[in-house]
Amino acid sequence: MPRPVSKGLVLAAVSAICFGFSGPLAKSLIDAGLTPLQAVWTRLAGAAFMLLVATALVRPSALVVPRHRLRFVAAYSLVGFAAVQAFYYGTIARLPVGVAVLLEYASPVLVLAWVRLVRRARLPRAAAVGAVLAVGGLACVVEVWRGVRLDGLGLVLGLGTAVCAAVYFLLSQEAGHDIHPLGALTWGLAGAAVVLTPLAAPWRLPWHLFTADLALGGRMLPAPVAIGWLVVVGTVVAYATGIAAVRVLTAAVGATVASLEVLASVVIAWALLGEALGAPQMLGGALVLAGALLAQKAVARARSRPVSAPGVDSAAPVRAAV
Repeated sequence: MPRPVSKGLVLAAVSAICFGFSGPLAKSLIDAGLTPLQAVWTRLAGAAFMLLVATALVRPSALVVPRHRLRFVAAYSLVGFAAVQAFYYGTIARLPVGVAVLLEYASPVLVLAWVRLVRRARLPRAAAVGAVLAVGGLACVVEVWRGVRLDGLGLVLGLGTAVCAAVYFLLSQEAGHDIHPLGALTWGLAGAAVVLTPLAAPWRLPWHLFTADLALGGRMLPAPVAIGWLVVVGTVVAYATGIAAVRVLTAAVGATVASLEVLASVVIAWALLGEALGAPQMLGGALVLAGALLAQKAVARARSRPVSAPGVDSAAPVRAAV
């Protein structure tokens, strides 16, 4: 295996594992008294501040955005970061972290549906098989035969995460080469924090919680440690390694490795919060991942098609921003 590829695989795996911490740590903040929007704002604002300072010092040119791309950056920030994370954090406040991540993984199927039904592009048969597997897996996750045993609003928010993530993938296809990936990430996080400020009302944050101890299952963890890990590891390091990985991997391979986030989220949520998925949900999760990966790989092999699914055969990001 060429060295750049092996390095890319390691970076993609590190990114997936780092992202796996975001849900459990954010849920501990929500359980302590923050609203989901306040938890989102804390994560985004902290990460945006760190990246703005670091990028300005290391590569200030990356922060330059051409005027004709400002509208794209605004939409990318609003949907790809603010909306995705707001929906996702609202989901984990009502559902287990593992279920929330699995619902988000319906996004590749939604992208394929858009490409086929709206753009009327022909897709490989394997892509349709993958979509069917993923939908069947989601039915197992929500245990539809028992009348959907999950919280109704949580399920709606989870599906909202998937829709916004699909839009994020579609926008990523239009990113082009005139915006530096680090600049797009930095302004995306900063813009999302600004957009969510009036909704999160940070001036009403229970600041005393930021110096208290947070409950993580049967353990206690100082809030500064949890918040610092969420911002630095679960956001900045996660995104930075993910961007570095995409530069040397095909997006299809990157998406395969990125699916480790589901496993990481489930394991970390079990270790830190004591959350565990039932047998039907574990089976459903396996089907969701298998279907999503089959669909993405099938489209990636069809590179000669005039239109392909974004996020699977280009240099665009291969995962949603959660």
